[in-house]
Amino acid sequence: MTQRPLPVGVIGTGLMGTACAKRLLAAGFGVLGYDVDAGKLKSLAAQGGRAADSVAAIARECSQVVLAVFNTDQVEDAIEGPRGLLAGRPAEAGPVTVICVSTCDPDRIAALAARLPGERLRFVEAPVSGTSDQTARGEALGLVGGDPAAVEAARGVLEAICPRWHHIGPAGSGGRAKLAINLILGINRAALAEGLVFAERMGLDPGAFLEVARESAAYSQIMDVKGRKMLACDFSPQGYVTQSLKDFSLMLEQARRLKQRLPLGETYRSLMEGCVAAGEGGLDNSAVIREIRRRTA
Repeated sequence: MTQRPLPVGVIGTGLMGTACAKRLLAAGFGVLGYDVDAGKLKSLAAQGGRAADSVAAIARECSQVVLAVFNTDQVEDAIEGPRGLLAGRPAEAGPVTVICVSTCDPDRIAALAARLPGERLRFVEAPVSGTSDQTARGEALGLVGGDPAAVEAARGVLEAICPRWHHIGPAGSGGRAKLAINLILGINRAALAEGLVFAERMGLDPGAFLEVARESAAYSQIMDVKGRKMLACDFSPQGYVTQSLKDFSLMLEQARRLKQRLPLGETYRSLMEGCVAAGEGGLDNSAVIREIRRRTA
C-alpha cells in the first residue's frame, strides 16, 4: 500500500499564506493550514486544503511548514513559543523544515536561525517579492536565505511557490534584499500616485496619461500592477497599507543602525502613516494616492 505523502503546513492564511497554499495545491501538495483567525481558513478549505486547530497539530503532521505571518515577533512565537512548532513536534517525528515567507527584521532572523536546534528544525527564509496576486500566479520572485542543506530540503516547496528564486546567502540575506527591493517598489508606487494626481490637477485625463506614461522613459512594472487600481479607486488588498508601514519601519530601523538616512523612505512611511490615520490601514497600498490627494497646499 502506497503511503500518503505528508501535507505541507501553512501557518498564517491571510493574503500571502493563501496565495502560497494555492501554489502548493496546484503543484500536487496537500496543505494543512492554521490561522489565529479561523475565518481566514475558509478560502483555504474552498481551494481543497484542510484546516488545523493549532500550530501543534501542524507540528505533528507536517515535515515542511510555510510561515506566512505578519512580523518577526509572530515568526519567533510560531517556532519557539510555548505552543509553537518546536514544542509541538514529537522528537521521533524527525526534523521539520520551516520556510518563512514573511518580511522580517533580518538581524533577528539571522539570530533565530543561529540558535535553532538543527537536528529538530531546519530554517529557510524566503520572503517573496511580488503581490499576493502575483504570487498566486507564479510570477513572484523568492529571495532565499539559509544553510544550503536546509535550502535543498525545501527546494520542492520553494519551486512550487516561486518558480523563480535566488539563494542569496545565509539567513538574514533574503530579508535584507527584500527590504531594499521594497524600498524601491514603495517609492515607485508613491511616484506613480503623485504623477497621476499631478497630471489630473493639470487637467489631463489620468487614464490617457497612464497609457502614455507606460510608453515613456518613466515606465515601471508598478504602472501595470497598481495604475488601474489607483484610477478606479479599487483598493481591494493585494498588499495592505499596514504591511507597507511595517516594512518601511523595518527599513528605517535598519538604516538607523547603519547610520544611513533614507529620505525617500522617510517620506513614504509618512504617507503610509497618513493612510492609517485616515482609517485606510486595511486597504491595498495603492491607497497611497488618497494620501497624496489629501496633501494640498
